[in-house]
Amino acid sequence: MLPVAGKPIIGHILDRLIKSGIDEITLIVGYKADMVVDYVKNHSPVKVNFVEQKERRGLGHAVGLGLEDVEKPVLIILGDIILDLDFDHFICCGKNSIGVMEVEDPRRFGIVEMEGDRVKRLVEKPREFIGNLAIAGIYLLQHESILKKAIQYTIDNNITTKGEYQLTDALQIMLDWNEEMTIETIHACYDCGTRETLLDTNRVLLEKLDNQSYSYRNTVIVPPVFIGRNVTISNCIIGPYVSIGDNAVVTGTILEDSIIDESTEIQSAVLKNSLIGRDAKVTGTQNSIDVGDASRQNLG
Repeated sequence: MLPVAGKPIIGHILDRLIKSGIDEITLIVGYKADMVVDYVKNHSPVKVNFVEQKERRGLGHAVGLGLEDVEKPVLIILGDIILDLDFDHFICCGKNSIGVMEVEDPRRFGIVEMEGDRVKRLVEKPREFIGNLAIAGIYLLQHESILKKAIQYTIDNNITTKGEYQLTDALQIMLDWNEEMTIETIHACYDCGTRETLLDTNRVLLEKLDNQSYSYRNTVIVPPVFIGRNVTISNCIIGPYVSIGDNAVVTGTILEDSIIDESTEIQSAVLKNSLIGRDAKVTGTQNSIDVGDASRQNLG
């Protein structure tokens, strides 16, 4: 639900799926599930099923909760990555396929080791170098029931990575069962998993938005920016690379390269490279700061 370029991450993901023609989606929800459910119900024109993961037991466990014992393809997308790709092409490949991207530091990711054009091995956050093709957070499996069985196998046999049941381990089980897999290189993959990558993604997506004209009292707007509905701004310099959510109030402030969530108030501040949560209040001057939802920060 973190905002980026004018909408929550989940909104960007759903928009891309719906545009590709997908008409039924299952979301695995947990922490603050009511916020996710409320947003999706008010913004999604397709059928969305919600399944609650009551215990945080890992990605594999979460995915398994949403699977059925059917012989149909299933597309899995993680909730902290925004992908720009031809979903129709990816879905219609007819093979078990894992989306990958080339990375500089493989130790942060699940890595695919290849043998020719087939996946040989999957390793979660490898300590030793086995390649730089990182799993990009999208998977297509041709038989939903086999993936469900593989995840259940990891649970029944207590196969965990860092104490959690991982999707990577279940996919490795499928490889051990001689299920062939291939890869699809994802060239436009926007990670939102850390504050730095969230701000990077905000910059990239703002560049892709159609230019909008904004006018506020005694205020200079330096595009690209996104400003939501019912926002009050006066005596400010806004931009570049700033997203401001609905119902925010910003006065006497300089904002650059920052994300401001809904219903937040900022007064007499200089903020750059900052993340300000929903319903927060910030007063004073600071170069870079992170403020959580409903927090109050007086910087003097």
